[in-house]
Amino acid sequence: MGYSQYRPEYPVDLFRYLATLTANQECVWDCASGTGQAARGLAPYFDTVIATDASDEQVANAYGPDNVEFAVANATASGLTAGTVDLVVVAQALHWFDLQKFYSEVKRVLKNKGVIAVWCYSLHRISPQIDVIIDDLYTNIVGSYWPPERRLVESGYRDLDFPFEGIVSPQFEMQAQWSLQQLTGYLETWSATQRYIAHKGESPVPDITDRLLGVWDPPDKKRTVNWPLACRVGVLHH
Repeated sequence: MGYSQYRPEYPVDLFRYLATLTANQECVWDCASGTGQAARGLAPYFDTVIATDASDEQVANAYGPDNVEFAVANATASGLTAGTVDLVVVAQALHWFDLQKFYSEVKRVLKNKGVIAVWCYSLHRISPQIDVIIDDLYTNIVGSYWPPERRLVESGYRDLDFPFEGIVSPQFEMQAQWSLQQLTGYLETWSATQRYIAHKGESPVPDITDRLLGVWDPPDKKRTVNWPLACRVGVLHH
């Protein structure tokens, strides 16, 4: 139960596309890897995936195939050898970084014409009748509990400094087939929901579940849930 159980998977097409952008597919650095979700997606396309995270606990719970190497490291001090990385990726985490220090580290470890790809996702979409209820939870009920950095996610990282030669990437989205129970489990994992619970001593999700029951019939029916990905991709020229 919990965070990892209710995280949607990144699309295979995204990782396949990223592997086409680099001259070699020897080494990729997955920064702020968490438990390795993106690292596992990258593993079939690169010889070695270095997956780092600042959290000991996340790395302790991370897993992947044999060519994924997990390590505890800060985004600004990867421990990687200079000029050895073909691709750097950051999935749903760039908004937490000290950008200037991170970009300095990226420029240090990337090969000439190496690639950086960062992406994020915000609100999912299911249907107009369901979306309006979720939007109410997101904006009006737990809205004040989102951290300020959430605004950067909502803008699809468009407002972030990105000092690399930009590449226009295709549109990607995550997709899942979920029952109502799976959706509400996911809503419980929102950081804003958790802050709401810590402040008020109760979860707002049961009331939302009651409202969703009126438009999700039967509750165990699987519905398609879509999360559009916002990607920024760039090339480094030394």
